Amino acid sequence: MENLEIQSESYDKSKLPIALIIMILLSIISAFVFTNYGFKYGLLPLLFSFAIVFIYIVIKEPKFAVLALMFGSYFIIFLITLVTTTFPLGTLMDGMLVVLIFAFFIKQKYNRNYWIFKNPISYVLIIWIGYNLLQVFNPVAASKLAWLYTIRSVALVMLSYYIFTYYINNVKFLRTILIFWLSLSVFAALWAIKQEYFGFFAFEQKNQYDQLYINLNFIDGRWRKNAIFSDPVAFSYNMAAAALLCIGLLTGPFKTKWKVALGAMAILFLTVMTYSGTRSAYILVPAAFLMLVVLKLNRYLITATIPLTIVFLILINAPTSNSTLARFQTAFRPNQDASYNVRKLNQKKVQPFIQTHPFGGGLGGSGIWGARFAPNSFLAQFPPDSGYVRVAMELGWVGLLLICSIMFTSLYVGIKNFFTIRDPELKAICLSMILIVFAFSLANYPQESIVQYPLSIYFYLVLAIITLTKIFDDRKQEASPTIVKEEKKKIIDYRVV
Repeated sequence: MENLEIQSESYDKSKLPIALIIMILLSIISAFVFTNYGFKYGLLPLLFSFAIVFIYIVIKEPKFAVLALMFGSYFIIFLITLVTTTFPLGTLMDGMLVVLIFAFFIKQKYNRNYWIFKNPISYVLIIWIGYNLLQVFNPVAASKLAWLYTIRSVALVMLSYYIFTYYINNVKFLRTILIFWLSLSVFAALWAIKQEYFGFFAFEQKNQYDQLYINLNFIDGRWRKNAIFSDPVAFSYNMAAAALLCIGLLTGPFKTKWKVALGAMAILFLTVMTYSGTRSAYILVPAAFLMLVVLKLNRYLITATIPLTIVFLILINAPTSNSTLARFQTAFRPNQDASYNVRKLNQKKVQPFIQTHPFGGGLGGSGIWGARFAPNSFLAQFPPDSGYVRVAMELGWVGLLLICSIMFTSLYVGIKNFFTIRDPELKAICLSMILIVFAFSLANYPQESIVQYPLSIYFYLVLAIITLTKIFDDRKQEASPTIVKEEKKKIIDYRVV
């Protein structure tokens, strides 16, 4: 875990004066526009100058750009909450993704590595992206504008899988990625503790006067916590993912001090997850732990599972006056949950529509975009409380089959890689990713688990790591002097994993 890497490429120092002159000119132009035309227009040349710098950094320092993408996706919602402006700050992430994709194709011109497209996960993602693009021709769609506003969040972010697969090119940088992820998660967890025990800052209370927000997030006399994320659901799912990452890494060959740190972080993430009051998140970790037991299947883990199961059964059945624990218990009694019963009723109402529309009612036809661009349409009347149900409504049962194929293929490739990877560290990392994918394949039913930042980006990072762990292991085994020739022939070519 000590070996970290952030790429640092050489640069031509003779170009530095030219860059400085350009930046000075842009600063002068920005100051002039600020003075004569105000803040709104003066910001444009400033943003343009930052964009030039960022594009240069992406091309010259792609690994820094990957970390910037992770950082930006983690804090973009927090920035939107913090800053009061009419500028659509969410488009900053779209711009960052476009720049990274642009840089990717520039790199491909000089260093062609099309092997990243030659694996099962890549194939199914390409099919999904193509299907979403073809939805613009859906004759049943109530609005083309809804498609335009939605396509970037369901197709553009998927391209981050190829960005991560291309730029994460060694184990050292993979370690850096994981440590950076856990560091961001610790910050979010500490922020939630601040909210729980010391209250909200003024800028965090802007939505707390909205009646709908109060109905959803003020439960049993206390506010559900969302830390730096858009809502309590996004917060709880991010903490669940971070906890599963720690649990998976605990099976690796790391030093005791690192395992203690991982265990402490897992406890921290699971504790603050309960502050969100998101019942669906409480199910994810026990379900993923069962997957861990099945995959590892050793007597020590099975022995440890018995007392944990007893404690778990006591927790979900013990009488309590604690509102957090009571809400935790209702997660395992869904039929007693009024919101769950409402979801079931809504799904029953929309079921005939799904059955008679194999290609759905059009991308973006439900939710906020449906209500905005086609308020009188059938789908606009239904809240998309479930990721799978939303896909079924908008993209039909064909789209539902495709999204389930993404989940199945990712789990299949991950489990296959887990049992063929020899390096214990890479095996533990692959196991962590399997647990996360499995958890979110379940979480996408009660909620929309992978549409909000940062999980809309991090989920494809997870899929990329599943592919990369096998690639790195094959490279290591091919380079190992101890492996015999016959065994080398059995190693799958890393370009077509």
